[in-house]
Amino acid sequence: MEQTACTAMQARIAAIRARMEDAARRAGRNPQEIRLCAACKTQETETVRASAHMAIDLFGENHVQELVEKYDAGAYEGKEVHFIGHLQTNKVKKVVGRADVIESVDSQRLLDVIEREAEKQNRTQTVFLEVNIGGEASKSGVAPDELLPLLTYASSLPHIRVTGLMAIPPVLTSEEQNRGFLRQMAGWFRKAGELSLPGVSMQELSMGMSSDFENAILEGATLVRIGTAIYGARDYSKK
Repeated sequence: MEQTACTAMQARIAAIRARMEDAARRAGRNPQEIRLCAACKTQETETVRASAHMAIDLFGENHVQELVEKYDAGAYEGKEVHFIGHLQTNKVKKVVGRADVIESVDSQRLLDVIEREAEKQNRTQTVFLEVNIGGEASKSGVAPDELLPLLTYASSLPHIRVTGLMAIPPVLTSEEQNRGFLRQMAGWFRKAGELSLPGVSMQELSMGMSSDFENAILEGATLVRIGTAIYGARDYSKK
């Protein structure tokens, strides 16, 4: 990656960090409680490797093939990596053991497949449950009123540990509407924590992307997933 491109990326990350800190302070929160996840889908391995040396906390991958390629090439430079895209059950074996956290778990069936693969690999897989907070047919995620039963089921699986929730609110033109959905997610996050289930601890609330991460922080996000604002517009022709 060229030095000028690296310098520009560092400047973008610094600007994001400053906005994250400002939002945290406005919410009366400690900025150090909020982590920056670089959503790096479609990015080249060397671009990801370069960004790993910058002020990001972890990476998020949407596609299994990209996770495998970059992980096996050492592109994350030892930083934490989360799988944040829709996960098909037939690809679980490629993700367990590579992703530190699978954020997009939304069904008993997917939990069962992850449990079997984690047992086979003799490991415990950390997951978040994804909530379809806007009830959108085009998006994955468990319906909000089905979240607590799914959490209860997940707590019965010995090789799975649930440490948070993830959501992608509807794309809205109104900031008030956006914050309303984010606020609802924060409410479900609190309810989930109150269950006090074995193997379940609500440590992370993953919500907020390039367009709304400040709102997400104001409403309680502990992890924001930012791609375009770090890497620039995606070139989907590469993948």
